[in-house]
Amino acid sequence: MDLSLHPRQSQAFLSEATEILYGGAAGGGKSHLMRVASISWCAAIAGLQVYIFRRLSDDLAKNHMEGPTGFPTLLKEWVDDGYAKINYSKNFIEFWNGSKIFLCHCQYEKDKYKYQGAEIHVLIIDELTHFTETIYRYLRGRMRLGALKVPAEYKGRFPRVICGSNPGGAGHNWVKAAFVDPTPPMVVTRQTKKEGGLLRQYIPAKLDDNPTLAESDPDYIDRLEGLGDEKLIRAMKDGDWDIVAGGMFDDVWSKEHQQLAPFEIPHSWRIDRSFDWGSTKPYAVLWFAESDGTTATLADGTKRTFPRGSVFIVSELYGWNGKPNEGTRELATEVARKTRKHDLDMKRMVHPGPADSAIYDTQNGVCIADDMARAPYFIRWTRADKSPGSRKNGWEIMRKMLKQAKGNELPGLYIFDTCRQTIRTVPVLPRNLDKDGDLDTDAEDHIADVIRYRCSTKRKIMSVQGLPI
Repeated sequence: MDLSLHPRQSQAFLSEATEILYGGAAGGGKSHLMRVASISWCAAIAGLQVYIFRRLSDDLAKNHMEGPTGFPTLLKEWVDDGYAKINYSKNFIEFWNGSKIFLCHCQYEKDKYKYQGAEIHVLIIDELTHFTETIYRYLRGRMRLGALKVPAEYKGRFPRVICGSNPGGAGHNWVKAAFVDPTPPMVVTRQTKKEGGLLRQYIPAKLDDNPTLAESDPDYIDRLEGLGDEKLIRAMKDGDWDIVAGGMFDDVWSKEHQQLAPFEIPHSWRIDRSFDWGSTKPYAVLWFAESDGTTATLADGTKRTFPRGSVFIVSELYGWNGKPNEGTRELATEVARKTRKHDLDMKRMVHPGPADSAIYDTQNGVCIADDMARAPYFIRWTRADKSPGSRKNGWEIMRKMLKQAKGNELPGLYIFDTCRQTIRTVPVLPRNLDKDGDLDTDAEDHIADVIRYRCSTKRKIMSVQGLPI
């Protein structure tokens, strides 16, 4: 049985950290590490229960049960000699000492409750960014040792979590915020009780962690280079977490062309705002300025004339609690108060723009839109287009305007670089692989929805003595 590991993989295997992300490049041997660790720990600790998760059951079988390094191949000698048994119908592997490896999937939020009574000693999650943070936290909460007797050499290392992932996917933002951003790679830190209280570590996965791949398929790196998209190559080859492979906007987003230092908005440009409601999820309000063709003076003093109809995101209000995709549960009146303050800070007339039509849904005779429109705040909105096909059409308009910002002939979409939440969330949003032309709705897409509402709103421009109103 070949249970050899690269030194960096061994760090995840032997580390005292009990919550590890081994993540980064494609082909780094992340799934192999999971299988080797599972087998080794099960052989060493009688009665150990290891749970390996993928989001989809098909991916689970293809990744861990097939091929020359899948469980059946790795365990063939032990199975033949009676030391291990693979139950294909119930998806678990049982060892002579009572240890078990359970192969599990958790496609939908409700599926996590199937594991409510589980006693998980080792939680292994393959492709963590495919999971929502709520699923991950729930499964992590099922970890406990119970009556398990852990040998002295393993004391303090169990229960534990091993996660593997490439950049990208619906959970990219929360995984990056939890594991990649807080500390340098390899550093072990104790988390707060609110974060589970475990030791946590991020170990970068590199292509050279998998020498077997280099020997058996030396042209693999060349094929990655041949992907054609520079960002996709960086994500798959180098494990770059600052971009997302296959994102909805990665081919049209350009920091160089679209992000601008704030400048004084010409008086004749129209300012409006749009809104996406959220409570347990974040709410988002964005303020937009639309060019009428009047020349603007940029922050560095240069003058530039943007095509008429170009749209600028100039300010933002984002209702999150500091954790990706978690809201603040504020009342509509509190959101209205904050919105009103932003309006006043603009020192200009701010027109009501489109908002998600959900704010007009009435319960017990009241709706969010009415609460916001009452005194003393008087915050009003127009209805966003929710007609059939409007969602995909809106994304296409948004993509088109981002692309047009790279030139100066057609109306583009620009962002003031002070709008940090817009810049944090929008460029990394993944596509929905099941619905062509749409976003993955599990992702943190609230600001993107606001931009879509605004970009797809057709406004009839009227004028009085040449000035738009």
